[in-house]
Amino acid sequence: MRVSPETRGPDPAATDGNLDWHRPLWHAPAGALSEDTPQSAGMQRREAISGKLCGSQRLWMGEAVIAGGARSSDHHHGESETGIYVVAGHPVFVFSDGSGAERRVETAPGDYVLVPPWVPHREENPGPDQAVVVLARTTQEAVVVNLSGLVPPDGSVPPGASVTPR
Repeated sequence: MRVSPETRGPDPAATDGNLDWHRPLWHAPAGALSEDTPQSAGMQRREAISGKLCGSQRLWMGEAVIAGGARSSDHHHGESETGIYVVAGHPVFVFSDGSGAERRVETAPGDYVLVPPWVPHREENPGPDQAVVVLARTTQEAVVVNLSGLVPPDGSVPPGASVTPR
């Protein structure tokens, strides 16, 4: 699709009957998010934007709430990159550095975190109040694979994952 410099949007002449210019927007009111999405123990995910809900093609968005003193199970999100924005609380994101040692990313409201594809991690909320985060993923559906630990017992890498030294 060509981009028209005058409008910074799709060039109507390059679209099929101008359909790109006339599709409806999707609105997910705060109180209407769906809990029908993959879950991990210790947190509650709610879906706002997905292929299932509104026909998104390359994006999943939602929120997660972690109760005070709770922690999620260890999990990864497959091939999906996950961007996280901290709305409330001070959640901690825990992952393994590859040697078996745990690393902790302590956050505050307004912070952002990127979870790369396949990286096992968990969310913890050491504070007494709930933590709320907004999630954005590069797949149209939520991918959540719950694990028994941050490091596989046999040291293997999940199918489709790669190990990139840093």
